[in-house]
Amino acid sequence: MADDKKKSTRKKPKKRLVTDGKAYIQASFNNTIVTITDEAGEVLGWSSAGANGFKGPKKATPYAAQVAAEKAVENAKVYGVERVHVFIKGAGTGREQSIRGLQNGGIQVESLTDTTAIPHNGCRAKKTRRV
Repeated sequence: MADDKKKSTRKKPKKRLVTDGKAYIQASFNNTIVTITDEAGEVLGWSSAGANGFKGPKKATPYAAQVAAEKAVENAKVYGVERVHVFIKGAGTGREQSIRGLQNGGIQVESLTDTTAIPHNGCRAKKTRRV
């Protein structure tokens, strides 16, 4: 009876099917980061210009942003993402090109929202110089 060992089998995690999602684009002056999530905000795929081999000033180019977006779409396509709502943050050069990269990857863009932080009153002014 010692040979009656129970064999433990582990279930494979089931891949979920997500058709609608959200795409967050953070376009700074130094890099562009693209993240694709489901409706709840759980990350399905991400990429950045730096992660795709661009170094130094080449990371800030529109082409690098497009490549990053296409790679993020490739990672998210495994889950069946077809449509996204895009949220753009930042003032980098890769803003528009990264949206084109999403469309080139085969994802339909449903809406665009700019979430760039705008100061309402800004920082406190410097003290005036006394003579």
